[in-house]
Amino acid sequence: MAAAVTEFRNPFRPGAGHMPPYLAGRETERREFARLLDQDVVLENVVLTGLRGVGKTVLLETFKPMAQRARWLWIGADLSESATVSETALATRVLADLAVATSSFTMEVTREPFLFNQPVSESRPLDFQNLSACFASTPGLVSDKLKAVLELVGENLPTDCGGIVFAYDEAQNLADHAAKEEYPLSILLEVFQSLQKKGFRFMLALTGLPTLFPKLVEARTYAERMFRVIFLERLSEQESRDAITEPIGDAHCPVTFSGESIDLICEVSGGYPYFIQFICREVYDLFIQRLEAGQPASVPIDEIMRKLDSDFFAGRWARATDRQHELLWVIAQLPNSEAEFTVQEIVAESKARISKPFSGSHVNQMLVSLAEAGLVYKNRHGKYSFAVPLLGRFIKRQGDPTS
Repeated sequence: MAAAVTEFRNPFRPGAGHMPPYLAGRETERREFARLLDQDVVLENVVLTGLRGVGKTVLLETFKPMAQRARWLWIGADLSESATVSETALATRVLADLAVATSSFTMEVTREPFLFNQPVSESRPLDFQNLSACFASTPGLVSDKLKAVLELVGENLPTDCGGIVFAYDEAQNLADHAAKEEYPLSILLEVFQSLQKKGFRFMLALTGLPTLFPKLVEARTYAERMFRVIFLERLSEQESRDAITEPIGDAHCPVTFSGESIDLICEVSGGYPYFIQFICREVYDLFIQRLEAGQPASVPIDEIMRKLDSDFFAGRWARATDRQHELLWVIAQLPNSEAEFTVQEIVAESKARISKPFSGSHVNQMLVSLAEAGLVYKNRHGKYSFAVPLLGRFIKRQGDPTS
């Protein structure tokens, strides 16, 4: 048993964006992306959105081989705040990513003749240097320059190339900065909408938190028609069970989970892929330790949840003030706290729960601050939701902050 335990490593991977050993579910989402790749004219781009821990980055990575099999080029990166601080910074990000995929392609250029010599045609690579030269030499605004570069690339793609997917994770960092007269988000939408109208096969695949799509529509109202929004929900019970059992289904795996253990993991994880990976990794390691010690295996769920609270929730909880803690605790008592809630529901619940209830205006103000702290978000229908999965359960475990 000791040799088998040593040779078979813990298969669960709860890291941010790490591919799990078995990707459960998401077949509907992958079929929808396949449909988008098959568009004759690119009319729809894709927004992949959902709470943290729901598997957006992982699913985006599974889209990449799908695109490549359909002969699309794939470029992309994380959109950091520094890459979106200005129009030029965003354009530089796009050019740098694009050059990685196109540097092996060439374009034909005519070199000016010397004295009485004939003009000479030569091939130049579509590398960063030449893409940047095109950008710099094009007159006009940043949007004009970026369009010129992308048109140049589109006109010189191989005939068997299906197009280019521009895939950007953490796209909720995209924002316009009117005070600085910088509009990187608007420019991105304008450039791609213009090129797609001309028939260029460029597709945006943006991944981000639920605040992303409202920001796109606010920047350009036509963004509502540009994107197919795929909202990732938690896994179903059967999908959760598959995510738990498939990685340890190998005949050489020294650990098995009982039906009772699987039921417990499904319940406390809420069907969120990150929590499934986190809890299963802890359970696996503890089972190994007890096997080696000759002890019966069981799931110490209280200890695991304390570790999850410390590793995942505590830092976010610390961003809120004491009074905000009270408001969040009130929200957590709502029967619909894991779905959507309104200001009116919060006000009514506070009157029933605490000695100093909140007024509607106070709730509105605090929700804005909590949204800035990344704890809640407002959807397009004016309702609010927790921005962190299972945050309500964590808050309840902290107890009543008013007592």
